[in-house]
Order: sequence, then structure tokens, then C-alpha cells
Amino acid sequence: MSGHEKNEKSESRQSTTQELTEEGRKVLGSFLGAFLYAAGINLFAVPAGLYTGGVMGICQVIRTLLMEYLHLDFGQVDIAGIIYYVVNIPIFLLAYKRLGRKFFFKTLATVTASTFFLSLIPAAALVQDTMAACVVGGIVSGAGVGIILRMGSSGGGMDVIGVLLIKRKRDFSVGRLGLLVNLVLYGACFFLFDVGIVVYSVIFAAVYSVAMDRVHIQNINVEVNIITKADTAQLEREVFEELGRGITKWDALGAYTHEKSHVLYVMLSKYEVNRLRAIVHKYDEQAFIVVNEGVSVDGNYLKKL
Repeated sequence: MSGHEKNEKSESRQSTTQELTEEGRKVLGSFLGAFLYAAGINLFAVPAGLYTGGVMGICQVIRTLLMEYLHLDFGQVDIAGIIYYVVNIPIFLLAYKRLGRKFFFKTLATVTASTFFLSLIPAAALVQDTMAACVVGGIVSGAGVGIILRMGSSGGGMDVIGVLLIKRKRDFSVGRLGLLVNLVLYGACFFLFDVGIVVYSVIFAAVYSVAMDRVHIQNINVEVNIITKADTAQLEREVFEELGRGITKWDALGAYTHEKSHVLYVMLSKYEVNRLRAIVHKYDEQAFIVVNEGVSVDGNYLKKL
């Protein structure tokens, strides 16, 4: 085996190790987010009788109906998390078929962790004031979901459904879907439960959404220009496969050196930039990369979670 082939194999092993380490870090980050989400729900929302919105809010309503109208006793365990897991099973199947294996397994692991923590953490009030529970619980659980999304995973439920609908209709908004579901959910709660609880639940959902958006920066649009002298065929293929992003490319000529080079233009979200840098440096450590954040995008552009 030649020295060149040995170097290529060594670089390939090193790249695989780095990728596995990065994915492991993201999975652990997702578990931390799942713990914070469960803590915000069980230590603040549940003791105050709040309904969190989305699919979890629907599961909480089902739990309440089972306990109040069917008089089922589940002890200290909040079965809303278990119901949430069962509801997610058909969503998981759709995710596996439409969103890829990596996203599927990461989401499955995250939802499993969330269900575990929701069942493990007792529903014990840390604060007695309902407004304080809305604010603190919304911040903690919203930050948890923001971390999950930032790690490239999801908490299941509306997140996955929203992305599936985005793939079918590019101008669709996940936020629009969440708003519609919450309108129906809180409308039902208005007739089934105390009006005050509904109002506080809306406040909780608003704080939760703001906290999630502050932590979750994935859909800040970023344009990246890459100038490289290396052959870009493999680089482009890896960007397509790993990030699912398109590339616009053209040939260029250095004005000073008169050397030929390639210019690649990529639009993606902020959380994907580090992965793109790693892919580019894998093929050309001397590549010139220009990143411009917060650009406005119209047309056929995929917004992710």
C-alpha cells in the first residue's frame, strides 16, 4: 500500500471519528434539552394546571379527561408523556420514510428521553404563584426544546409534522400550523376547563415560544461563498448528502495570481454553517469562506426545524 493510500485511509478514519464525536455531542445535548423540557412541564406547568399547547397540550387534555371523567388514578406519574409517545408512533413512521434515517433515530431517541424524564420527574410545584409558573416554566421548557432543535433533532409532534408539510409545500410555516392547532386546543379548553387556566396557558405558550426562538437559531438564513482551487465534485456530493442543500457554482480566475479556482454559493441556516465548514476543510484546508448572516430569501428555499 502506497503512502498516499495510507494517508487517505487515515484521513477517512479521522473524519469518521470526528463525525461520530460530533453526533454523540448532539445526542447528549438533545438529552439535556429533553430534561429541561420535562422539568419545565412537571415542575411548573403541571402543578399549576396549565396546558402547554401543540401535541403535548392535546395529550394533557386527554390525560385530564381520563382522570376526571373516567376516574382513572395514575398516582404520581403524569401519563401525558406516555400518551405523547404513543401519539408520536405514526409520526415516527412518517419521519422514517420522508425525513431520513438520521433525523428519525435522533428524534426517536429524544422523544424517548423526554417521555422518560416526564415520567421520572415528579409533578411537584416549585412556585405557588401561577404567573411565576407560566414565566419560569415557559422559559425552562422552551429553552429545552430550543436546545433539542439546535442539536439537529426534534421533540416529535408538531415539529415533525411541520417539516413534513414544508417538504410538500415550500411556503408553509411551522409556526402557522402551531398557531392553528393551539387555537383549536385552547378553544376546546375554554369550554372544558376554567377560563383562568386557559388564559394562563396562553401566557405559558407565549413565553415558551419566545424562549425556544431565542435558543433555537436554526432558521437564521445564511449565505456562504466558498472559493477553492480543489476539485469540488466530492465536496458537492457530501454537501448534498449531509446537509441536503443545493449549490450554485461557477469558475473564477484570480486577478493577481491568474490561477483558476471554483466559487460555490450555498444558502443554508445558521446551525449548519459549522458542518459546512468541516466538509469544505476536509477537501481544502486553504479554502476561502465568506459567511453573511441574516439575509432575506424568497423562492425555493427549504426552512428546517
